[in-house]
Amino acid sequence: MAQRMTDDEWRAFVSHGTRTGKLSTVRADGGPHVTPVWFLLDGDDLVFNTGRESVKGRNLARDGRVALCVDDDRPPYAFVLLRGHAQLSEDLDEVRHWATRIGARYMGEDRAEEFGARNGVPGEVLVRVRIDQVVAQSAVAD
Repeated sequence: MAQRMTDDEWRAFVSHGTRTGKLSTVRADGGPHVTPVWFLLDGDDLVFNTGRESVKGRNLARDGRVALCVDDDRPPYAFVLLRGHAQLSEDLDEVRHWATRIGARYMGEDRAEEFGARNGVPGEVLVRVRIDQVVAQSAVAD
């Protein structure tokens, strides 16, 4: 049986450990493009970095609509689906700041600066998604 998560529950779920998100963007031909991303929540926004010339970077520059799914594939199973609109920033201070924070989440505080330096460079963008819709469900354990 599925149960809806509260606002606090879904935020804790997507922020837990090193869960990645599966990001869907819109290709030029209207088809979907799905790729895993490292991300953080910043208030009511989702933030991540990508290359400006990557498939997702080009897709987002043309059409900012996104969906991101975060799931737990172990019983009792749960998922959160976030939908929203992305804005891109090439401000290098902002790109590096968030690349460092994201690196800390996924690689640990001891490697955060390394990942900030690697991903906070020209050609990388910060993607800030204003979350418009949340679908969050967890299964009730028997």
